[in-house]
Amino acid sequence: MVVIGASKSAELEHILCDPGHSFRWFTHDYPYRLACWNYHPEYEIHLITQSSGTAFVGDYIGDFHPGNLCLVGSNLPHEWVSTNFGNQTLSGRDMVLQFDPQIFARAAGTMPEMAAPRALLEQALRGLQFHGRAEKQGIDLMRRIGAAQGLQRFALFLELIALMSETDEKTVLSSHDYAPNLDPGSAAVMQRVTAYILGNITDEVRMSVAAELAEMTPSTFSRYFKRTTGKNFVDYVHKLRIGRACNMINELDEPITSVCFNVGYKNISNFNRHFKRECGLTPSGYRKLAGVPRSNRI
Repeated sequence: MVVIGASKSAELEHILCDPGHSFRWFTHDYPYRLACWNYHPEYEIHLITQSSGTAFVGDYIGDFHPGNLCLVGSNLPHEWVSTNFGNQTLSGRDMVLQFDPQIFARAAGTMPEMAAPRALLEQALRGLQFHGRAEKQGIDLMRRIGAAQGLQRFALFLELIALMSETDEKTVLSSHDYAPNLDPGSAAVMQRVTAYILGNITDEVRMSVAAELAEMTPSTFSRYFKRTTGKNFVDYVHKLRIGRACNMINELDEPITSVCFNVGYKNISNFNRHFKRECGLTPSGYRKLAGVPRSNRI
């Protein structure tokens, strides 16, 4: 997993909830018009059901796989970008539950137990990812919520919130001092720049080209990019490349040398150095930890 600055300015998503329900549960395909770098006042529980790729939550970037379960707090920008799925549509890739956190504050006046998730909601302002048994139980509850109705559905929702509150199997994603750039005026600029980087991640990525796409001089763009993402352009590209490498190591039994060249590195020593800096271990160590068989051609 890799932590970096925000990838682009986010788009405000306007959520319309049915007044007859306390939360909104739905699924959507990928690509999808709202599957972009977005934020909203509502909290969001997000489950990826298929595909792998790169997750952006606040200033966090990391690889994701089927079963990735996250809780994202109010106005925290987020996006999950699937890779290597070709031109097909991923049916029902995302299972989403969105709720107003004030439902707990309002209910706590008459039901003191409803104040219990307060610490969870505070943590979720930086984004949370769940692991292990909590992840498995959370996935099951998300599916059961989708199939249930009425009071049973609400009871399952409370069970899911209780699980997320009580478990230690969770990781905070974005950094403590992250301050999101919610200015929609620069969203189009960063969309173009990010698309350029991701589209050329296996080849050469030039800041001069990104600056042209942003319609800025290189020096102006460099300052803009640092201000927007919290990282310089070169470090940002390295982090995306290592994130892509993590996905390939998790999914494919390819030689580490092939992964190295396929994510844009020209030599294995440079790749190993950047990988260890971002992930804390070598690519081979990461593969062993992930349980993926090593190729005899490494």
